[in-house]
Amino acid sequence: MRFFVFNGAGKPVGPQLGKYVLVNFIALLQTLAISVLLAQWLLPALGVVEHAEALGHFVGVLMPVVVSYYGHKLLTFR
Repeated sequence: MRFFVFNGAGKPVGPQLGKYVLVNFIALLQTLAISVLLAQWLLPALGVVEHAEALGHFVGVLMPVVVSYYGHKLLTFR
């Protein structure tokens, strides 16, 4: 990502690596929280029981895409 997406190629790798891991860890927690919240509580409360886990996981994986992009853009490769 530092070569093709963001302009971070000329900067030190060490600080970028730590920030990269942090942003991805936050995205992992976000995926887990959204997936569980949707699959276990929100979708069943709305009457969606069939495929609730698959739908919850799908939305949970999609949501961090935006957060990860801006996290890397504004924090990791700045």
